[in-house]
Amino acid sequence: MKAVVIPHFGGPEVLALQESPAPVPAPGEVLVRVEAGGVNFADIMTAQGGYRGAPAPPLIAGREFCGVQESDGRRVMGYTQWSAFAEVTSALPDLLWPVPAEWSAEEGAAFPVNYFTAFLAYWKAGLVQPPGAPPARVLIHAVAGGVGTAAVQIGKLLGIEMYGTASSEEKLAAVKKLGLHHGIPYKQKDYVEAIQEITGGEGVDAVFEMLGGEHTAKSVRCLRDFGRVIVYGNATGEKSSLDPRILYAKGASVHGLWLTYLSRKPAIMAESWKWLSVELGKGNLRPVIGNVLPMARAADAYRLLLERRNYGKVVLRIRE
Repeated sequence: MKAVVIPHFGGPEVLALQESPAPVPAPGEVLVRVEAGGVNFADIMTAQGGYRGAPAPPLIAGREFCGVQESDGRRVMGYTQWSAFAEVTSALPDLLWPVPAEWSAEEGAAFPVNYFTAFLAYWKAGLVQPPGAPPARVLIHAVAGGVGTAAVQIGKLLGIEMYGTASSEEKLAAVKKLGLHHGIPYKQKDYVEAIQEITGGEGVDAVFEMLGGEHTAKSVRCLRDFGRVIVYGNATGEKSSLDPRILYAKGASVHGLWLTYLSRKPAIMAESWKWLSVELGKGNLRPVIGNVLPMARAADAYRLLLERRNYGKVVLRIRE
C-alpha cells in the first residue's frame, strides 16, 4: 500500500510517499480503507521528533482520517496516534464515528481532532453549561485554523461571546461569517490591549491557547477573575514563559488539554461524542476545508500550517 512515511526526523521535506506493508491490527482494532486524512500541528511535531510518545522512525504519518471500515463497508471518520496517511490503517472501534451521509471524505477527515479538541476545551473551561446560563467570553487564538473554526461553531451553539486572533483582516472576516463576534489582527494590534479595550478592562473567562512561548503568560493577562487558560498546543515551538505568581491576583488557572491522553478515556470521549453527534444531526457543525492536496504533496500541506497560510483545515486526499 502507499503511505506518507517519516523516514527520519526533520521538517516537511523529510516526508516520503512510499510503498509500505499493510497494517496488522492489534487485538480489538479494525482495518479502515482510508480516503482522506486531516493535517494537524501535532503531525508536524511528530515529523520533527518533538511529539511525546512518538515511535522512532521510520513511521507512517497522520492521526485522523476518513474512510470505509473493511469488515462492514461503513463510512467512518477516526482518530489514531500515527499511520493515518496510508491507504489502509487500523484503529480502535471506540475512536471511529459515523460520517454524515452528505459529507465528503475530506470533511470527515477534518472532524475528529478539531471538533473533539474544541469541545473539550470548552468542557475544561467549565463552559459547557445548560441553556440560560450567563453568557461567557472566550478568546480563541489562531481562530481561522482548524480548531479555531470548530471552536467558533461550537461556541455559537453554547451562546459564548467569542474573540479571536488571526494574522489578517481577511481571515477574521471569513470567521465572522461563522459566528465570531470580535476579531483581533495580531500583526496590527497587541491582543492583550485589544481585549482590555473591547471588554472595558474586564477580560475574558477563558483563552484557548496553542501558541506557547510568551503567549501563555499574555493569555493569562487577558483573563477576568477566576478565568482559565486552556493550553492544547505549542505552534511557536518555544517553551512557555509563565511565572505562576501572575495567577494569584485574579485566582486564574492554566489547564492542559492533550487529545492523545483524553482519547484513552472512553467515558470522556463518549460524552463528548454524545453532544457533538446531536449537533451534527441538526446540521449545526460542518468542517471548514481550506486546502485539499494529494498525498504526494504532504510536505506542501505541512508547510501551509507552518507558514500560517491556511484557513480552516488542510486535508490530504489518500485515494484519488
